[in-house]
Amino acid sequence: MIHSEELHVVFGSGPIGSAVMSELLTRGYKVRIVNRHMKINVPEGVALVQGDATDPAFTRDVCKDATVVYDCTNPPYTQWPELFPPLQAGIVEGVASTGVKLVSMENVYMYGPTHGKPLTEELPYAATTRKGRVRAHMAEDLLAAHRSGKVRVAIGRASDFFGPNAFVSSAGERVFLPALSGKASQVVGNANLPHTYTYVPDIGKGLVILGERDEALGQAWHLPSAQTVTTRQFIEMIFAETGYPARIQAVPNLILKTLALFNPTMREVAEMLYEFDEPFIVDSSRFEHTFGNHATPLQEAIHTTVEWFRKYEHDKVK
Repeated sequence: MIHSEELHVVFGSGPIGSAVMSELLTRGYKVRIVNRHMKINVPEGVALVQGDATDPAFTRDVCKDATVVYDCTNPPYTQWPELFPPLQAGIVEGVASTGVKLVSMENVYMYGPTHGKPLTEELPYAATTRKGRVRAHMAEDLLAAHRSGKVRVAIGRASDFFGPNAFVSSAGERVFLPALSGKASQVVGNANLPHTYTYVPDIGKGLVILGERDEALGQAWHLPSAQTVTTRQFIEMIFAETGYPARIQAVPNLILKTLALFNPTMREVAEMLYEFDEPFIVDSSRFEHTFGNHATPLQEAIHTTVEWFRKYEHDKVK
């Protein structure tokens, strides 16, 4: 463990921000976590600051004595075009005035459909969805800010995630919670296709590594994931942990698209269905060759996640 007086600032207290916080504490760094609305419990010694990350004056103040800043913000799924770019812009302006490193968390929406071709960092941005186009523009803006000398940026990208605190995800509560009682896990798309799932604590570790290593700057990196299996195999591993026979309920695309006509959240889910109707394999070999493979073995990650959801359910009924 490093025992350091370095301060690391984390914007966002969702599952990814929390994982970054935990990894930083494990490494002995001082941590300040920033959010806007959520009142969360943080470990002793962690400073929690509430404020508006779109306000450059606020972000300058909260980042001024930091060594590394992590952008793990994630606005409501239905409001990405309106809310996401201003969040990033406010953080960039705050960091630019301090000269500290910025590590930004992204997903892989900007690449668009690849028709089964593995996703690598060299792929062009060819998004066909509105959220993918938002992600593409934000990534381009970040890398342009780095090239201009405005900020020192490293970007980490991950696939659909699962793990502690990860409720809203294609491998979140609708998959893990039903499995605890032997009910069917709900999935979209073709469960028999390979699909990369990334463990949330591995994302946290990967982002912190990017913050520690200067050779990460100016580039986007796919964060390590365990071996890619089919969604069906992934769920069967979950049920093996819960002790029940595997049950999968695939929501037909037609039903999702019909719901999307009336439900804004379903509309956002429906436009990303291509990820589950073709092989979706995220290649993290460039990160692994440069920084090492830090992915938790898949069965171990699933075991820990099942135990976390089991404890969550137990505590909820107390």
